[in-house]
Amino acid sequence: MMETNNIFLTSSVNYVAHDIHRFLRKSPKDLGLVFIDTAAEVEKGDLQWLKEDRKALVKAGFNVSDFTISGKSEKDIRSRLDNIDIIYFSGGNQFYLLEKIQESSCSQLIYNYIKNGKVYIGCSAGSIIAGPDIYITRFIDEISNASKLKSYKGLGLVDFVVFPHWGSKDFREIYLNERLRNSYNQKNKIILLTDYQYVRVKDDWYRIVDVK
Repeated sequence: MMETNNIFLTSSVNYVAHDIHRFLRKSPKDLGLVFIDTAAEVEKGDLQWLKEDRKALVKAGFNVSDFTISGKSEKDIRSRLDNIDIIYFSGGNQFYLLEKIQESSCSQLIYNYIKNGKVYIGCSAGSIIAGPDIYITRFIDEISNASKLKSYKGLGLVDFVVFPHWGSKDFREIYLNERLRNSYNQKNKIILLTDYQYVRVKDDWYRIVDVK
């Protein structure tokens, strides 16, 4: 695994935000966190889960501001993120999120930011795209929401793929009927992550933290 700084990959940050801050170099109130909700832009409903995730980060003390990469150029994104300490990618549609990353040509920019010390927090879709490839998680979301997607290549921040919401009743049928059956191979390193767990990555090691 490449040398990276702090990376936190979650299924639902709502349940673990209160624990993450203990691994950071400063108090959350002294760290600027940009909440990128691009992946949720094509989701339906009241998005209460998204609101709860954001609320949990605020409650944990983070200095949260909102942003989307949709319709933004690499220059726009660089201008917004240069002085931010923590880059957060929310849950939602992984394909749509990756498409917008490709359209804005910001993949290498995000990678470099994390390599050079910024913190990455991913939630569900935001955790999946941190891996090398999202093809094996294709059964989670509607790929029709990303008609201009050029490839399944992720950000490559880690050398494994997170399968979020493991054990959740809402994802039970997807996992049992589709995802595990089609992912049973030696090509990909997979981490099954419950809503009460997150993966902490620091330099060349990682471990799963369970808050329950």
